[in-house]
Amino acid sequence: MKFLLPHAERIYAVLRIMTGFMFCLHGFQKIFGLFGGVPPGAPPFIIYAAGGIELVCGLLVLIGLFAAPAAFLASGTMAFAYFMGHVFPKGNILPIINQGELAAVYCFLFLYIAAHGSGIWSVDAARRGAKA
Repeated sequence: MKFLLPHAERIYAVLRIMTGFMFCLHGFQKIFGLFGGVPPGAPPFIIYAAGGIELVCGLLVLIGLFAAPAAFLASGTMAFAYFMGHVFPKGNILPIINQGELAAVYCFLFLYIAAHGSGIWSVDAARRGAKA
């Protein structure tokens, strides 16, 4: 797929933006009860701690401000969510069986974003004076 190579940075920027956008929607759902409301039976620490991390880190990744540390925190949160919400209660580590695919994918997407940084089309790039 060499025809995509010249567009790699723009494709990464869209990946970062969309990942941050979708992640912050989970925070809006938990904190403000939007988009279907709080998941039934969710304890307060999930609603406020995880919801706060999803909202703040999602927005930071979305706009590309301190995206690497925000993504690292989000990655760890999703790893914790995967094990505590899917593996241990269901007794199986396979995401296809324990319904933890979304947490696992978010975990590794955010780990990649943490390693790559904000990239183009970001507040961090604008602060550095980089060309967009």
